[in-house]
Amino acid sequence: MNEVYIEEDKSILDAMQQLDKSARKILFVHREGKLVASLTDGDIRRWILKKGDLQMPIKHAANYEPKYLYEQQADLAVRTMKEYGIDALPVVDTERRIKKVVFTNDLIREHRTFEKEIPVVIMAGGLGTRLSPYTNILPKPLIPVGDYPIAEHIINRFCAYGCRQFYMVVNYKRNMIKAYFDELDKGYRLNFITEEKALGTGGGISLLKGKVEDTFILTNCDILIDDDLTKAYEQHIASGNMITMVCSLKNFTIPYGVVNIGEDGTIVSIQEKPNMSFFTNTGCYFVEPEVIEDLEYNEPADFPAIIEKYMKEGKRIGIYPIGEEAWLDMGQLDELEKMKARLGC
Repeated sequence: MNEVYIEEDKSILDAMQQLDKSARKILFVHREGKLVASLTDGDIRRWILKKGDLQMPIKHAANYEPKYLYEQQADLAVRTMKEYGIDALPVVDTERRIKKVVFTNDLIREHRTFEKEIPVVIMAGGLGTRLSPYTNILPKPLIPVGDYPIAEHIINRFCAYGCRQFYMVVNYKRNMIKAYFDELDKGYRLNFITEEKALGTGGGISLLKGKVEDTFILTNCDILIDDDLTKAYEQHIASGNMITMVCSLKNFTIPYGVVNIGEDGTIVSIQEKPNMSFFTNTGCYFVEPEVIEDLEYNEPADFPAIIEKYMKEGKRIGIYPIGEEAWLDMGQLDELEKMKARLGC
């Protein structure tokens, strides 16, 4: 119960961190132990997209008209959740103290799928120097995470969303990658796109001209997103974005006292080991096919530079924010070990 219960005076940042830990995607806000509001990951996402301050109290983003049932109505929980399209429903006593929470995931376990099949492009051509010496022997997509290489984990995750068409842009040790996947009994279609020269983090998708004609997912070959990406797709389409970048919240404590200096050289303030919160690029995007067609064929390009060009042209570039724990990155050796632990490997 405590994992989905939060005090009203906590900050939105506190709520994000608690949502990450609970994995329930909803919190119930209480005042002196009594239910007053609900707060979902969607509520927080809308607050972030409005440029809201994460240090503000959660009351600024919460829903103060939450659905709930009294104990004697508990048998109506499933019907009520279906009626209002909600995933969790608190059951309270006469003083509105939560006695239990009913979750649809506990009743019907299912994985949401995209409303239509979306192609996935996996950028797998890099040298993977940060994972040396492993990548001196194996290409990064084949680095094992438990019983399977990371690229296979990525494909399996997207298959659960209903994706069946995959393109993998390869270069370094590409024959090893092709040989591995050629041996698999696959329930999906995998096409290899071969770079004959290094094309950067974005140039490789120029080789897909004429092959991808609808919204597609672009992902690095060393990350997993542990979040509901169907919501990211829905937001991408509704917003009319050219590109939507999946961004993860990061909290970082500076291990030093930070000194702020005034114009005359005097100390204005000292912050002892301050905390910083910011959003960082996960390396996963929803992209419109025009991006492929706009690129020079077989010419190097970095994807951040592609994004900046569209921003200067006034095209819509958006973000889809996720929590810190929802981004699993194996780009460095210590992060690889963390990913293995998260996946139970």
